[in-house]
Amino acid sequence: MAPKVVRWGILATGNIAQTFAKDLLVDPATRNVHDIKHTIVSVASASGAARAEQFLKDVEAPQTAKGYGTYEELVNDDEVDIVYVATPHSHHYQNVRLCLESGKPVLCEKAFTVNAMQAKELVQLARVKNLFLMEAMWTRYFPLSIYVRETITSGRLGTVIRVYADNSLNLKPHESFPKESRMVNPNLAGGGLLDMGIYSLTWIFQTLYTTQPSDTRKTPDVQSALRKYEPTGVDETSTILLTFPRDSESGGDMHGISTTSFMVSNDSDGKNTSGPAVRIHGRDGELQVWPPLWRPTRTRLILADGTVEDKTFSIPGPGKGSNW
Repeated sequence: MAPKVVRWGILATGNIAQTFAKDLLVDPATRNVHDIKHTIVSVASASGAARAEQFLKDVEAPQTAKGYGTYEELVNDDEVDIVYVATPHSHHYQNVRLCLESGKPVLCEKAFTVNAMQAKELVQLARVKNLFLMEAMWTRYFPLSIYVRETITSGRLGTVIRVYADNSLNLKPHESFPKESRMVNPNLAGGGLLDMGIYSLTWIFQTLYTTQPSDTRKTPDVQSALRKYEPTGVDETSTILLTFPRDSESGGDMHGISTTSFMVSNDSDGKNTSGPAVRIHGRDGELQVWPPLWRPTRTRLILADGTVEDKTFSIPGPGKGSNW
């Protein structure tokens, strides 16, 4: 049987869109997937059709793919089965809403929206329209992440009490980012939390929330602190303490400590010398994940009985790995 072909429209033409598009066009057979294939049928750029057409050439899209100069043209293209939204996260809400109102399923780049109200409205709209809607958080789908969750649910760590997750990079913002950069511009929802901290929070939620039975999961209580980046006032360093309620018979409350910074690094020499970026603590042991948290490849399991298990996980190629 021939594989199902999914026809994608790419909304925006920045660096992350280019990485995604190139990975999307990698033959799924290279990762032992044979029932589906992906193609790009159109791309839209707010900078104009010429930019969209250059993007198509850069990613080596099919010659039949169309380049549009407006997002409205893209979402009204009947050949598009699903839209990948890759604009800055300050614009995700309006861009995703445009797609959904036009009847298009959406894969939206992280961070999904800039606040909870926007996220709730988009989810509600997708449900009303009966359309697929998902945040493009690739990390959750890596074999490494699946191994971590399965290790927790298997009970090897015993009752899990605490998880610490740190995704920090010294990006030298005073040298690297002009004030209008999306990383530090408050008008573009700049700051470390929405760009980098989303990975720390993902590790907290996929270890302390997703691993709980669906009928007993409870949303956490949240406390937080932040340090501002003085030139623009966005968050430079943020730390969040999440308390996940759990009944005493199941082990009591769980603590998640999520932190991020673009002023200091949790992997100072880039060689993992600084140690793990995620530490999952259970009563019978600890599971560690080494940086980078967005695409980790190394874990270490340390149990109270003396067991130490190191694992490495390859990223499927060719490409950067977003094809997971």
